[in-house]
Amino acid sequence: MAILKKTLEDLEFDLVIDNIVSNCVSSLGKTKAKSIRPSTDFNDIDFSLNLVSEYLSSIENDNTFPNHFFESISSEIKIIQISNSQLEIESFRKIKTVVDLTLLHIKFLKKFKTYYANIFQLVKDLSVCKEIINEINSIIDKYGFIKDNATNELLNIRNNINQTKSKIRQSFSTALNSCNSNGYLDEIKESLIDNRRVLAVKAMYRRKVKGQMMGSSKTGSIVYIEPQETLTQSRKLQDLLYDESQEIKKILRDLTAFHLPYIDVLSDYQNYLTEIDLIYAKSKYAFLINGIKPNLTSKRTTSLIKAYHPLLLISNKNSNLKTYPQTVSLEIENRILVVSGPNAGGKSITLKTIGLLQVMLQAGILIPVHHSSEMCVFKNVISDIGDNQSIENQLSTYSYRLKNMNSFLKKCNSETLFLIDEFGTGSDPELGGALAEIFLEVFYERKSFGVITTHYSNLKLLANELPHMSNANMEFNHKTLEPTFNLVLGQAGSSFTFEVAQKNGIPYSLINKAKKKIERGKVRFDATIAKLQKQRLELDKTTDSLKIEEDKFRKENQKLNATNDKIKSKLINYQELFDSNQRMITVGNKLNDISERYFNSGKKRVLVSELLKLVDTLNSKRKNINFSKAKIKRKKNNKTKEILETELKKIRSEKKREKKSNKKSIVNFKIGDKVKIEGSSTVGVIDSIEKNKAVINYDTFTTQTNLSKLEFVK
Repeated sequence: MAILKKTLEDLEFDLVIDNIVSNCVSSLGKTKAKSIRPSTDFNDIDFSLNLVSEYLSSIENDNTFPNHFFESISSEIKIIQISNSQLEIESFRKIKTVVDLTLLHIKFLKKFKTYYANIFQLVKDLSVCKEIINEINSIIDKYGFIKDNATNELLNIRNNINQTKSKIRQSFSTALNSCNSNGYLDEIKESLIDNRRVLAVKAMYRRKVKGQMMGSSKTGSIVYIEPQETLTQSRKLQDLLYDESQEIKKILRDLTAFHLPYIDVLSDYQNYLTEIDLIYAKSKYAFLINGIKPNLTSKRTTSLIKAYHPLLLISNKNSNLKTYPQTVSLEIENRILVVSGPNAGGKSITLKTIGLLQVMLQAGILIPVHHSSEMCVFKNVISDIGDNQSIENQLSTYSYRLKNMNSFLKKCNSETLFLIDEFGTGSDPELGGALAEIFLEVFYERKSFGVITTHYSNLKLLANELPHMSNANMEFNHKTLEPTFNLVLGQAGSSFTFEVAQKNGIPYSLINKAKKKIERGKVRFDATIAKLQKQRLELDKTTDSLKIEEDKFRKENQKLNATNDKIKSKLINYQELFDSNQRMITVGNKLNDISERYFNSGKKRVLVSELLKLVDTLNSKRKNINFSKAKIKRKKNNKTKEILETELKKIRSEKKREKKSNKKSIVNFKIGDKVKIEGSSTVGVIDSIEKNKAVINYDTFTTQTNLSKLEFVK
């Protein structure tokens, strides 16, 4: 089932084709491009898109395909099939070019068939017939002349021609010298008539010179005579040249007949070069519009992301204007879109964008969308766009549209995409709107896919009520009353009729009177939609602002976490260093006590015993610490700093248990007492006591803790 010509005209598909035609380099390529039509075969469409995608990649990656410019050999193919026919030398040059180029492409694609797998399919079954080129080269040289050795007969004839030309030169030189010495010649001595050398003989001596008179001067004082011997050789040369021409004709007839078995090969070669020219032209156009192949799916879904209207894109690019992309989705659960909004807001261009991209895709043309886009194939694409009033057929716009709707009703099914601009217009708004609503319900029941643009409130309400139909609007800046050309899904749009009128200078008193002329409910409905659009716009701005703030907060939070980790790491290192120093001080104090007792008693055995006890105590602590360190080393490299802190807490808890055994019961603490906190070896002084808490002074800093956690230090 082909897509209607009218639909292609509505969507300006012919302008896309004109762009592609202009990129073709051969006449056959241009002809083939003009005949491009959308297909409905999924596999054909997929293959065509792959061909263009592969060629486009060669353009973008500078892995350039070989040249493919050729001249048509269609007439030559027809002549070859005629018995005893003869092609001219120029025709063989064109045939040789076609064969040369095709063999070059075959060689290229065999080398890079991994990269151009689909294009390789076009040449994989082509025969490699080098004998055509070899035969032509054996007869015609690179300058387009028949070679002397094309046949033995031609070689003999041309040898005789060269010899005869030499004799002509010699005989003329002899006659010239003889006549000149006898004084028969004029001062100019010789001339050229009909490309033949003649003697310039004075008229009075014309009977003295043997030969044929070829003419005379205007005054009659000079006669031009070709010498007799030269004349004889010239006649012989004419005979030889005639023989040469006949032999050449025979050679060309034989060469023409040689190509008869290769008719199919030549046709295939030319068809391939024509196809590659079309692919090249499509690729150049895709490069211009940033076209890609979207995800082609067999599901009933079309999701266009950041889609551009290609004709508008090129026009705006040439005028240095911005083009606004659209994002729209049609699927089984949401298959009909009702687009509303003010005039000149972009509704029609959005409608045409969806339709044109669909027919371009089905014609094997890459389209300007985001690579995440997904599209299916429709068997029918039908449209009703623009003012279709027909003077010839004496049909009004509404009558024409009714005929179109009748055609739509016959064709619409689940594989149809319908596109209707200003649905229901052309008649009484209420009656036309009611009929349009009935048509839309029929399209909905038949599970057709479609996009319509409208100002009718009843169609907006219908789209809001039916589960598989939705509203959309072209966003409008309510402050500047200018379109933003942004399609917003899920909400109907206001026409902003009175607002736009006021902006264009219509007096407010007249606008107010106009409002009173229509139903109050309709004004309120339109005003509500306009208000919702304003709120939607403000909400979008607020959302964007919150997202920006959220990103800032996230970055600041990451910075704070990083700083916190560094501080924790430094605190752990400082605590370990502090604890190590305290241990050394404790050991030093114990050694001092042992030394003092030895000084007083002088008992070496007691000294050694106490020293050994001290060493044993220290070694037992080292074993515990080394065991903990060994456990930490066995942990994986990605263990966090929190795990290290846990290990350190375990070590401190072990020290706490050791010291509890020596802990003495504390009755009361008073200001000035030396104390330390349980699990710590750092000694401080109590500065103040309030209720059950004490402030401990460590010289460099102070801290507050419960009295129950303190240990008295002598």
